[in-house]
Amino acid sequence: MHNFSPEIILITILGLVVVSDAIAGKLKIPSVFLLLIGSYLIYHYLPIAVPLDLKPHFDTIVIFCIPLIFMGDALHLHFSDIQKYSWEIFYLAVISVSLSILAGASLYYLDIFEGLSLGAYVSLFAINMATDAVSVQSILSRFDGISHQLKVLIEGESLGNDATAVIAFFFIGLPWMMSGEIVASEASFNALRVFIISIGIGMGLGFIFYMLMKLFNDKRGEFFVFVIEAYTAYVVAEHMHISGILTLITAIIATKAWIDMDIVAHRKSKTMGKTKNFLRKVRLEGIRATTNERLEYIYDMAKEFGYIAAVMIFFVLAEMVDFDKMWEYRVEIISMFLITTIIRALSMAKFAFLGQRFNIIKPVGVQGWFILTFSGMKGALSIILVHLIPETFEHKELFEVVTTGVVMLSIFVYGTILWFYFTVQGIKDEEGIEVSLFQKKEES
Repeated sequence: MHNFSPEIILITILGLVVVSDAIAGKLKIPSVFLLLIGSYLIYHYLPIAVPLDLKPHFDTIVIFCIPLIFMGDALHLHFSDIQKYSWEIFYLAVISVSLSILAGASLYYLDIFEGLSLGAYVSLFAINMATDAVSVQSILSRFDGISHQLKVLIEGESLGNDATAVIAFFFIGLPWMMSGEIVASEASFNALRVFIISIGIGMGLGFIFYMLMKLFNDKRGEFFVFVIEAYTAYVVAEHMHISGILTLITAIIATKAWIDMDIVAHRKSKTMGKTKNFLRKVRLEGIRATTNERLEYIYDMAKEFGYIAAVMIFFVLAEMVDFDKMWEYRVEIISMFLITTIIRALSMAKFAFLGQRFNIIKPVGVQGWFILTFSGMKGALSIILVHLIPETFEHKELFEVVTTGVVMLSIFVYGTILWFYFTVQGIKDEEGIEVSLFQKKEES
């Protein structure tokens, strides 16, 4: 008798994606709400649809899903936007996250969470300050009129924020939490070393795969090159004990940057003629890696693959949800949710109230601050990090329950606030015209 469990799970996941998107489109609500609710209901009340116990295979699922989740988001971020908003993205992805973790860890002296060491506070806040790119995009994709600058900041933060949080967790918080002591200078140097090496290897792999793409001339082959690159970057980096996520993100963005340069150079050559340049010769500029048309296909496919990978993580999250335990730790969950929300609101305030004082950072106004604050939804990465805490850690249950509760609250509360705000208030598009939620779609 054949075992069709993998096929049944695939049918369940794809069916949930299709049904959630269809219902979300009709009700005009973010599909991530339905994905979370649907995952929980199916996992607990329709066991025939999930014939495998996913928890023992969590590590395998994580390794499989991480590259797909981050690849799509990295592809969507254009190098020209990174250049234009480099200081803003750096602040959001590195400085803001680091300061937020420090602010959270300082609560150790107030004994907010009884029994936790200072290292445990660092780990807990590193886990719960990591935003989720898929959840954010699922909600914001429903809204028209958001300025291009805000979109870039949200996308850039959702990628860089995760990389910084992972480095802070694995190379500072976790060792400190498990050993009970840490040498600050050594830990800081190690984190900086990981950051620099990860970016360097990512850029090298990005160029290698950019050159490989010149061997192909079809969109399917080019898409799979990106998939191979994402997995290669992640596996190589993890094997070297550096940041797989940061290496992956850097590699994909680097490849995409070289491709963008080719496209721009090709466009200019039609009007200005070819110009000699050593770097252009090195990258074989005359052989194009891909075209804008094929890139659109790659974007769409990467988005769908990442979406499905995120749903697989949601199924594991559904298994971790224990409402009895969440009620037992309700004070800790609400405290962590409120603390992280306040810290995020304060860190985002720079763009609304202080940006005008610094030429390198462009202000986004109060409305932009509001959107940035509530676009900080948690998700797959937080669940992944908390799962990787060793079983020997005495407070692991607290970490798992609190993180699961914060993830769910951030998605539903933040998502509902944004949805309600855009539906009732409306926003101004980039031309300054007042636009309500879905207005453009309905008019078209």
